[in-house]
Amino acid sequence: MIHKLVFMTEETSMEAFLNIALKRLLSDNLNFMVIPHEGKQDLEKSIPIKLRAWKNNNQIHYRFIIIRDKDSGNCVIIKKNLKSLCTQAGRKDAIVIIAIHELESWFIGDLLAIEASYKITGLHKKQYKNPYRNPDSIANASEQLFKLSKDKTKVARARKITKEMSFQENKSCSFKYFLSKIKELNTNEQFS
Repeated sequence: MIHKLVFMTEETSMEAFLNIALKRLLSDNLNFMVIPHEGKQDLEKSIPIKLRAWKNNNQIHYRFIIIRDKDSGNCVIIKKNLKSLCTQAGRKDAIVIIAIHELESWFIGDLLAIEASYKITGLHKKQYKNPYRNPDSIANASEQLFKLSKDKTKVARARKITKEMSFQENKSCSFKYFLSKIKELNTNEQFS
């Protein structure tokens, strides 16, 4: 039987991040695919449709992982609503991960990766100073990342920085939560 992880994201920059990061994080015998959406509303409309349509059978077993930015919303409420959509679609086992505040918070959690990606000398020294010591507290992380990198293209930034990231040293708590869920998937390949 083939076990396939299906990551559903709200945007293409998260897709770019996952396509690089998951190749480093997942064991070789786990297959994955990433389905990007055009924003939160598109993602939320798509969840029940895809989760109902993709049925497990004797040849393939799907496991869904939903990743969405918190932005200015309430993390607990957002996660509860997304889990409810999954449950209504018959997929209680779906995993919901909220990036706090947004994907760029995960990048800011590793200033050394940004430094290496954009050849910014000494940037990593700011990692233990405000606001970078707690990247999840930066409400405008995308704007902050643009100021640091001078790169406006979210997808290009995602590809470039992800290649340089040290997953173990990242300071973002929501990124560490993401890593813990990936570790669980690696250790539980049967998707019980």
